[in-house]
Amino acid sequence: MVENLIETKNLTKGYGRTAVLNGVNLIVPKGAVVGLMGTNGSGKTTLIKCLLGLLRIERGDATVLGCDPWNLSAAAKERLGYVPQQINLYDWMKVDHVIRYTASFYANWDYVWSSELAERWHLPLQKRVQEISPGQLQSLALVLAIGHRPELLVLDEPLASLDPIARRDVLRSLLNLSDDGSRSILFSTHISADIERIATHVAILRDGRVAYFAELDDLKEQVKRVRLRTSEVFPTNFRVPGALRTQVEGGTALLAMPNVTDSLIEELRERWQADVAVEDLNLDEIFLELNHHD
Repeated sequence: MVENLIETKNLTKGYGRTAVLNGVNLIVPKGAVVGLMGTNGSGKTTLIKCLLGLLRIERGDATVLGCDPWNLSAAAKERLGYVPQQINLYDWMKVDHVIRYTASFYANWDYVWSSELAERWHLPLQKRVQEISPGQLQSLALVLAIGHRPELLVLDEPLASLDPIARRDVLRSLLNLSDDGSRSILFSTHISADIERIATHVAILRDGRVAYFAELDDLKEQVKRVRLRTSEVFPTNFRVPGALRTQVEGGTALLAMPNVTDSLIEELRERWQADVAVEDLNLDEIFLELNHHD
C-alpha cells in the first residue's frame, strides 16, 4: 500500500540552458489536499507535467502512485485524474458524447456522480464543445477528470475561468472527493482563497525548489506580522535577524517574521521601549512576504 502518492527527490528539469526546476523535494501523502503556489514562471506547470510523465525528468527521482511517472502503466493511469491549464477537447463532439466517450476508458467510472456534476454545473449536454463558454469548458474538463473518482487528482489552474458561485461549488465537490482520506489532490492556483477553503497543505515554489511546504494551519502559525510603536524614531537601518521584510516609518516598524517567540517579543519591547503587537496574516499576505525581495 502506497502511503505517499507523490514523492520527488532533487527533481531537475530545464529547457535548453534555462533551468526551471532545480532540485524539487516534495511529498504528497495519501489524503492530503496540496495547494501549489508560485509566481509566474516558477515552474508549477513544468513540475506537474514531470509528475504526470508529460515531460521527462532530467535528474533526480520521482514516483507517482508508487510508479515512475515516465512509465506509468494503464492501471496507474486509471487511478489518476488531470485538468491541464490549456484544455483541448474534441470541438466537434457534443458535451454528452465527450463524457460518455471518456467514461468508456474507465472500468470504475461513476455514471451517477458524473451526471449529477454535469447537471449541477449546468453543462449544455447537447451543445458541441466548440460552442460552450470557457467556464463551461473548464467545468467539463473537471467532470472528465473526476468522473472515475481518481485516487490522485492533479489540477493546473483549474478554476480560473469560473465565476465565484461556480468556483465555490466545484471546490465543494473536490472536498467531497477527498473527504474519506483515501484520495489526494495537488492543485496549482493563483487564487489563495481557494487554497484556504480546501487545502490541508501548501507548497510554495521559488527559485526552482519547494521553498516552503507545511500544513496550512502550521504555515499560518509560522509567519506573522510584528508591529512596533515607540515614542522615538526608528533608525533607517533598523533590522531584526530573521525578518523576511522590514518597513520603518518614524516611530513605527513593521516586520514580517517567521517563528515569532515570546522571548523575541520581550527582547524587542525592552530594546526599543516599544509597544509590540503580533498580527495574523492570511495566505495571500504570507505568500507575498515569502516572495518579497528587498
